[in-house]
Amino acid sequence: MSLKLPGNPNSALFKQGYQVHSNTDGAINRNIQACREISTMISTSIGPCGKNKIIVNNLSKIFITNDAATMIKELDIVHPAVKVLVMHSEQQEEEMGDNTNYVLVLGGELLNLAEKLVVLGLTPTEIIQGYKMANKFAIKELENLIIDQIQNFQEKNELLKIIKPVIMSKQYGQENFISDLVATAIQQVIPKHNPLAFNVDSIRVVKIMGGALSNSFVIKGMVLPREPESKLKKINQTAKVAIFNCPVDISASETKGTVLLHNADEMMNFSKGEEDELHKVIKEIHDSGVKVIVAGQGIGELALHFVNKYDMLVLKVPSKFDLRRICRICGATPLVRLGAPMPEEMGTIDIVESTEIGSDRVTIFKQNEETSLTSTIVIRGATQNNMDDIERAIDDSVASIKSVLRDPRLIPGAGAVEAELVKRITNYGEKTPGLLQLGIKKFAEAFEFLPRLLCETSGLDPSEILPRLYASHDENDSETLKFGIDIESDDVNECLLDIKTENIFDSFICKKNAINLATEAVCTILSVDQIIVAKRAGGPAMPKQPKPGNWDQAD
Repeated sequence: MSLKLPGNPNSALFKQGYQVHSNTDGAINRNIQACREISTMISTSIGPCGKNKIIVNNLSKIFITNDAATMIKELDIVHPAVKVLVMHSEQQEEEMGDNTNYVLVLGGELLNLAEKLVVLGLTPTEIIQGYKMANKFAIKELENLIIDQIQNFQEKNELLKIIKPVIMSKQYGQENFISDLVATAIQQVIPKHNPLAFNVDSIRVVKIMGGALSNSFVIKGMVLPREPESKLKKINQTAKVAIFNCPVDISASETKGTVLLHNADEMMNFSKGEEDELHKVIKEIHDSGVKVIVAGQGIGELALHFVNKYDMLVLKVPSKFDLRRICRICGATPLVRLGAPMPEEMGTIDIVESTEIGSDRVTIFKQNEETSLTSTIVIRGATQNNMDDIERAIDDSVASIKSVLRDPRLIPGAGAVEAELVKRITNYGEKTPGLLQLGIKKFAEAFEFLPRLLCETSGLDPSEILPRLYASHDENDSETLKFGIDIESDDVNECLLDIKTENIFDSFICKKNAINLATEAVCTILSVDQIIVAKRAGGPAMPKQPKPGNWDQAD
């Protein structure tokens, strides 16, 4: 007689449709496998020679990028364990703006090595304890690897120390030109007396199709991709600005009615009262000294007629974000009623001009002060995808400046820090008694991913380059570590470069945060022993996919 087991052990506990994945069924191994897949996908895009991915989202929009933050944003990931890793990666993007892929790939590598320890017989708790000890030691050692710091945020050469490596990892070969544009834009807006008050939103990017990247330039002020509605297109002197968050037009009444007109005079006088009212409002605005009107919504034809009569410039800005930026530049208050603004509600601008860039008409708001409140990088390019990728590189480099303002210390790039951490954490593991040393050693081994990927993506042989890199760090143990991988090298004997000479640095706070988040994500995933998935809410089940073959073929 055979023992009959119930089909679902939790059938009496949960509603119908629940799925339970337990540790005894190999839930940890499946979680690790899923995380490995996303990690492997992102890893080929790391470094200056990283490969691009083509992603088509659910709206059929095409993205061609090697930026991990864009990839995970557009990929609709449903696996709960992978979502944990992705959430930590998004946190890195939110806080630091860079090293998103570092969190994903380091996390995937740590999980991959944890799987080997599970096979050896270690429990997830022992692995987590080992990883946490190693993480604590790695962060402490990271502070001993600092070799430089940004002294003055007003100097372009100092800013380039951190901007150039970030741009290089996204747009290799064009890093000099793009870095120069970003550094110039930051110099224009960073407050001299309080650099910490620097706002990432002060650097804007406007993409205009046509030309080449070399035609890109920086404008001290704000560029809006439309021209003024009025006849007046240019103001060369300081002018007062009124900003309205409502239509510049006659307000329509809420009630509807029927009017009976008996003769031509009644018809002529019918709308005269409204015209006189609008004329009076526009005249009041003009008499208050306003020369520029910015409207967040529509501009009526009659209102435009009176604006032209009083020789004022009117511009429509449909984006509420751009309207907010113009308010910040001019120092104006957005008004929700049409009428003459109070003196404190008005703003001032030095130059407003309409010009043509390529075949597009744009309006430029310029400030003549030494430090502007906003700066715009105008990108030119042949395709929209190319310009989008350049914009992502610029966004990452500007965000890296924000993180460096919090902590200006720099550590070596080009895989030098990782090689040193492998050596130091392994030595620490050797001195740790008990089973925890296995977890610590595997944690050290995980850091080898970056030098290895730099070699693989740039066409070098890791089995030849990595031993030389580790040997150089052993030889220079007493000195400051200074050797990294030269991805442009053809000769194996000259595959290492001097970090300080080449100015290839990473932000200390950025890397510290990435290592912490990756370890935290891995420990969270390893501590999961059951996944309980409810039945999906919603209407009827998804329609069945049609079977291959002819439509009238028998089932």
